[in-house]
Amino acid sequence: MKLPSYTITQGRDRAPARAMLKAIGFTDEDLKKPIIGVANTWIETMPCNYNLRALAVKVKEGIRAAGGTPMEFNTIAISDGITMGTEGMKASLVSREVIADSIELMVRGHMFDGIVALVACDKTIPAAAMALLRLNVPGVILYGGTILPGKHKGRDISIMEVFEAVGANASGRITDQELLDIENHACPGAGACGGQYTANTMATVMELIGLAPMGTAAVPQVDKRKDDVAYGCGAVIMDAVRQERRPRDICTRKAFDNAIAGVAGTGGSTNAVLHLLAMARESEVPLTIDDFETVCARTPVFVDLKPGGRFMAVDVDKAGGIGVIAKRLVEGKLVDGSALTVTGRTFAEEAAAAKETPGQEVILPLNRVLKARGGLAILRGNLAPDGCVIKLAGHDRMSHHGPARVFEREEEAQQAVLNGKIKAGDVLIIRYEGPRGGPGMREMLHVTGAIVGAGLSDSVALVTDGRFSGATHGFMIAHVTPEAYDGGPIAAVREGDPITVDANSGVLNIDIPAEELKRRLAGWKPPAAHYPSGVFAKYVALVSPASEGAITSRVNAALQQPAVAGRP
Repeated sequence: MKLPSYTITQGRDRAPARAMLKAIGFTDEDLKKPIIGVANTWIETMPCNYNLRALAVKVKEGIRAAGGTPMEFNTIAISDGITMGTEGMKASLVSREVIADSIELMVRGHMFDGIVALVACDKTIPAAAMALLRLNVPGVILYGGTILPGKHKGRDISIMEVFEAVGANASGRITDQELLDIENHACPGAGACGGQYTANTMATVMELIGLAPMGTAAVPQVDKRKDDVAYGCGAVIMDAVRQERRPRDICTRKAFDNAIAGVAGTGGSTNAVLHLLAMARESEVPLTIDDFETVCARTPVFVDLKPGGRFMAVDVDKAGGIGVIAKRLVEGKLVDGSALTVTGRTFAEEAAAAKETPGQEVILPLNRVLKARGGLAILRGNLAPDGCVIKLAGHDRMSHHGPARVFEREEEAQQAVLNGKIKAGDVLIIRYEGPRGGPGMREMLHVTGAIVGAGLSDSVALVTDGRFSGATHGFMIAHVTPEAYDGGPIAAVREGDPITVDANSGVLNIDIPAEELKRRLAGWKPPAAHYPSGVFAKYVALVSPASEGAITSRVNAALQQPAVAGRP
């Protein structure tokens, strides 16, 4: 077959291009082979992606051994855990779009024949998938791997326990010394956050949707087996190029449903809703937030992972890997086993090859599940006409009714929790933190962790147009749409208003007369933009609502108009 890269490398007129490539060591023989772009999100600002530079060496060795020529390039990554609770966190979701755009530009510019994307921190994983689906060039996603657990008083801990320890310390439940001890031992080395938080949720998604070879993601980042995993991806990408196996052949509607079932069954992050919607838009697969409710309603929680369960992500590897999760889903007829994967084998064929560790307690049999329905639910109502997401895994509460405590930004709510101003029964409303209002839809692990640490997780609710970390647990509702910045009903909530959350009936309401809500919204005025120029201003002008995945690649002229009350 004629390779796309030949447009760059072959023929008389391409002599100048070849001259430049020969300057850095490529030969004529190298340039006749398929050129594989190795998109690396290595960065030295966090543990999550820290070993990816070394893993890329192994990926390139595997590509060369399988008959290809690798060319590595870099893009960015923003650490959620490090920027959490600060203005810097606003860059996190925006970075997803920048990463996807940068990979797209490199592939379109250099006409690579295939791509291996090395990812780890939360936004790098969906960003790479979005780029592959947008380009529809043969591609493989390689997850760098989870961090190993830390230890405190003989139990496994992760970054989640540090956030919760802040709240516990502020409320006097632990000493300064214990907080420091937890801080010093939570993160023992390289790897992404260690529970079924967003990174490991999305790594699970990549195997179950078929873009990552099954058996690759669960291996921890510091485990020497990861070198073999990386090397093996070279053969997988070369086979995909030769067979012209493309991401959109893999990520069909049934593949998306399979991935959603994996999120539901593992009690995964609410961010998966946002990211799978974004991936679906890039692949032109019809998918709505209501489809998540359909799949979650029929899929039980059967994997016992933090934040709601007992075990860490590394324990999935010890249990036999994500393939064992896939095998359970096939056994329960909860997925479509005929879906294609990047290896060329079907979902069911890959799942059948999984080897479960005898006696493991992490991935439960389907006759002994943790919850009868999946870990997420979609709510609607007069407070969220276009929907929102609640995480159900890790607690038994399904409803809450209480007075609104209204905060215009995350920091105000955080201080209220730390200063003991939040009481049992309250409903914290944190608004103007959506994709446009933030901008950037910050995660709020500082607040949710402080609520847990203060002993309030069983007695309060939190409602926001922003996002939550995958480490969040408790009665928390996110992605409220329309967001406050767009004049959604959440902008009209006042201190003390009665709020009802009922996951059984799928409802989020403000219990005031409809005419009063309409009157308040009629008097609402849009706030001034926080960032009138630069990347955040560009993002505000282009980003779609959370219910559409908060993407910027499908430019909607309506979104560039000034905010109008009630406009979705």
